Amino acid sequence: MSKRWYVVHTYSGYEKSVKSDLEHRIETMGMQDRIFDIEIPMESVTEIKEGGKRETKDVKIFPGYVLVRMEMDDDAWTCVRNTPGVTGFLGGNGKPAPLSRDEYNKMMRKSKKGEAPKRMTVDLEVGTPVRVTSGPLADFNGMVSEVNPESGKVKVVLQIFGRDTPVELGFDQITVAL
Repeated sequence: MSKRWYVVHTYSGYEKSVKSDLEHRIETMGMQDRIFDIEIPMESVTEIKEGGKRETKDVKIFPGYVLVRMEMDDDAWTCVRNTPGVTGFLGGNGKPAPLSRDEYNKMMRKSKKGEAPKRMTVDLEVGTPVRVTSGPLADFNGMVSEVNPESGKVKVVLQIFGRDTPVELGFDQITVAL
């Protein structure tokens, strides 16, 4: 038998307790030679709050799902399936379907280098008044016209020489004007 990754469906919000309970069950039932790893797909998200403060936290990519690497047999299936909070395995025809390596990498959002990309979220919206805090345009005030969290940039319309001038700035170069 080979070690494969399987997707286990859980009650949403119970992923960490399912992982902990399953780790305990593996130990007490002596399943270490058949169930090897448990992962909760997570990614780091950097939020930019008022005043430009950055807060990084891990969030679940697929709430309600846990990945289990195991050698599938009746005993291993029973061990996982009867863990509190587990509702079943994903798969077709009533049988758990293992993930391919590409599917696993996509679910875990791993690049070829093996690291997950970071994502940013911001409390900025179009029309939010902001003040430039650094760079050659420091101390200018403007209005947000576009927010691009993927690139960490924002387009701001500034009044320069009496004209509306759109400029692209990094989230770290602005703060919400009060």
